[in-house]
Amino acid sequence: MSFIHDDFLLTTTAARRLYHEYAEGEPILDYHCHLSPKDIAEDRRFRNLFEIWLEGDHYKWRAMRADGVPERYCTGDAEPYEKFMAWSRTVPRTLRNPLYHWTHLELKRYFGVDDLLNEATAPSIWEKTKTLLATRDLSARGILKRFQLRALCTTDDPVDDLSYHRRLAASSFETRVYPAYRPDMCLNVHKPELFCPWVDRLAMASDIAIVKLADLLEALRKRHDFFHSMGCRLSDHGLNHCFAEPCTESEAAGIFDRARAGCAASAEEHSKFASFMMLFFGRLDAEKGWTKQLHLCALRNANTRMHKRLGPDTGFDSIGDWPQVEALGRYLDLLDQENALPKLIIYNLNPVHNYTFAAMTGNFQDGSIPGKIQFGSGWWFLDQKEGMQWQLNALSNVGLLSRFIGMLTDSRSFMSFPRHEYFRRVLCDLIGSDMERGELPNDYELAGGMVRDICFNNARNYLKLF
Repeated sequence: MSFIHDDFLLTTTAARRLYHEYAEGEPILDYHCHLSPKDIAEDRRFRNLFEIWLEGDHYKWRAMRADGVPERYCTGDAEPYEKFMAWSRTVPRTLRNPLYHWTHLELKRYFGVDDLLNEATAPSIWEKTKTLLATRDLSARGILKRFQLRALCTTDDPVDDLSYHRRLAASSFETRVYPAYRPDMCLNVHKPELFCPWVDRLAMASDIAIVKLADLLEALRKRHDFFHSMGCRLSDHGLNHCFAEPCTESEAAGIFDRARAGCAASAEEHSKFASFMMLFFGRLDAEKGWTKQLHLCALRNANTRMHKRLGPDTGFDSIGDWPQVEALGRYLDLLDQENALPKLIIYNLNPVHNYTFAAMTGNFQDGSIPGKIQFGSGWWFLDQKEGMQWQLNALSNVGLLSRFIGMLTDSRSFMSFPRHEYFRRVLCDLIGSDMERGELPNDYELAGGMVRDICFNNARNYLKLF
């Protein structure tokens, strides 16, 4: 039997039935990813496994560095085939790391490769996959069609012109591709060297001269309106923790003025300004019926030397450890007091906070929308088997798993869609094991209906993208 077989990760009869009858055939709604809309619009063809698999994958780079592979073969100037061979030598060392599962699941689903990847099998796998990548089935659009992507949402700065989204919207391509509004750069008043050029770009994009705080707010609202006209229905924020400090508009205006003059905000001023802006963004989303996403607890760019050398998103981020739940509760409460709390998904990167976050979501369910406040799927370091189980168990114990809107890829790679299959197998194994222990009824329509909803229906009904 090959390593990746029909019942991979499914340890009980009930799990196998749930997966094959209720989960396996469901389409995908990937409502948060970092795929390039340009690649989709231009239907990019990938010449080899390096381009589609290794080009920007910091998960693999971290493993390779841990295996003693020089940086030249991760982000450096080595040839694509040399980098692939370096990764192939590392793969056997990744046993019990989720990369081992993902690697072989992806090779199986995209290329029909059953061989375990190692230095000996790598040359033939390289040649076989290169041939298959030349076919239309494995172009950017071919992949989305192959994996039944009904819709996906990219991650876009308010200054982006969305030209590729415009092209996609005008095309006959079956998969709907929408932007998501991510204004993280707006909070960088403590880093005027980043904040000021971004404000200038926002001024150009909005055609508004941004001189004072009121201009900034007008420009952001105008871009929010534009994103809405392009089908956007989600926003996204990557934060260490929530911001919910009292801040008047006058205080925020003073902090803005000083940042524009090149004076970095203090930690207290940054927190106040970020709090003011996050309430503003919450109001915008609530007005238009959008869903807000909060990605919390990431400690970014921990290695200063390598950050200076390679920049962000190169594999030097980790799990953060800040107090979380009180600030999160204050933020949600402030919006709720104004009747301006939008649909909201909270993603947690530190498992210590799973139960506190899951419990907090219950405080702001208001009966208007099933699962209005979501405890989102395991994110980044937690989007693996154990992390998924932790998230599912925490949500099950203090909320309603049946209303969960399920998995996403959060990926820059067109090779990442089997992550949905991986999640579905973990979900079915969890529910199936409960059924076989007698902890859930032996009712497949009941349990299978919930599985099917979590795989697709709940996200479709919640997000209303089509």
